[in-house]
Amino acid sequence: MSVRIGCGLSTGPDARIAAIEAGTDARQALEGAGADLVIVFCSGAHLAAPEETLEGVHEALAPAALAGCGAGGVLGAGREIEGGTAVTVWAAAFDGGGRAETFHAHALPGRQEGEIEVGGMPSAAGASATLLFPDPYSFPADRALAELALTAPGVPVLGGISSARTLDGEAALFLDDTVVTGGAVGAVLHGVEILPCVSQGAAGIGPVLEISAVDGHVIRELDGRPALETLREAIEGLSRHERELVSGGLLLGVAIDGAHTLHGAHDYLVRGIIGADPEGGTITVGAPVREGQVVRLHTRDADSADHDLRSALELRSSALGGSAAGALVFTCNGRGQNMFGAPDHDADAVDEELGGAPCSGFFAAGEIGPVGGENFLHGFTATVAVFAGAG
Repeated sequence: MSVRIGCGLSTGPDARIAAIEAGTDARQALEGAGADLVIVFCSGAHLAAPEETLEGVHEALAPAALAGCGAGGVLGAGREIEGGTAVTVWAAAFDGGGRAETFHAHALPGRQEGEIEVGGMPSAAGASATLLFPDPYSFPADRALAELALTAPGVPVLGGISSARTLDGEAALFLDDTVVTGGAVGAVLHGVEILPCVSQGAAGIGPVLEISAVDGHVIRELDGRPALETLREAIEGLSRHERELVSGGLLLGVAIDGAHTLHGAHDYLVRGIIGADPEGGTITVGAPVREGQVVRLHTRDADSADHDLRSALELRSSALGGSAAGALVFTCNGRGQNMFGAPDHDADAVDEELGGAPCSGFFAAGEIGPVGGENFLHGFTATVAVFAGAG
C-alpha cells in the first residue's frame, strides 16, 4: 500500500482561520485524495476556542477520522513553536486498505476500593499501532498501557500526554468533530506500516552491573554487593567529564530482557535514581526491576540527546530505503531550547534524517513509546511514529 501525508502550521491569532490555513496546507500533499486520518495539536488562543479550531480543520479537510490535543507548544513544517498561539495539522491518505479507528477512553472505578480501570479502549490486537493522547489529570496512562500489553501484545503505542488545558481548566482533546473534556483520545491504525522510534536522549557510561537482590523498585545488591557501594565505585571510576555530567542527576538504564539494539548492545529503559539509603546500602529507581536484570549508569545532555535521536532516525530511514512518507513527533516539554539552547532542534533533526518528510507533533508532558517491544511512559524523550511510503 502507499501513504500520502501532508502537514501545515499556522501561528495566526484567529483560531478558526489559522486552522483552515494549516489544514489547507496539509491537504495539498494529498493530491486530491480524501483525508483518512487527521491529527491536530494546538496551543495559546486555540485553547480559548477549541471548537473553532476543530471547525476550521473540518472545513479544510473533512477528515474521515480525527484525533489530537491541546499543548504547551507544537511542532510542524520544520519549526517548533514552544509558546504562544499555534496550530499544526497532519493529514494522511491511506491507499490500499489502511484505516484508522478513533476512540475515547476514560477512567472507571475498579472492583476494589481505590482501584482505577480503563474503559472505552478498542481492540488493538493485530493492529499496526495505536496513537494515544491522554489528559494527565483524568486518565491513568500507565494503566492503559498495562491493559494494552495484555490485550494487544507487541502492538506499539505512540503518543504523548496533553500539556495544556482550556481556559476553563478542562482537558482539550479532539475526537472526530467533538472537543472532549477528559480521559484520552487516540486512533488504532490497521494496515499501515509504522516504524516506532524512541530516543531517550541518554548515553550509557561506566560498567554493566547485574541486579542480584531486589524488592520492587528498591535495588539491594548489584553484582552480589550492596547496591549503593557498588554504584559509588562505578561513579568513582568515571572520567572527570562523565562525573560532571552525572552530578546533575543520576540516571540508570535498566536492560529490557531479551531486547538488544542492532549493534548487539542491551536496549535500556532509562529511569531516574530517586532515592538512596546509606544505612541499608540500597538505591531506589523509577521503575520496577527484577533480579538478574542488568543495569548501567546513563547521562543525559544536549550532545547525547542529539546523537541518540539522529542515530535512531537514521536507522528507521535506512530500513525504509529513505522513503518515509511522514512522521508524528512527541517531544518532551523539557527539551526544546531548554535542553539544546537553540530553537527547532528536534524538528530539524527529523526533517534532516527523514529527508524532509512531512512531520507534525507537540511538546508533551510525558511521551509514550516502545522500548524493547514494551510500551512505556517516558520523560525528556522524543518518540516518533515514522510512516512508510509506497510499499
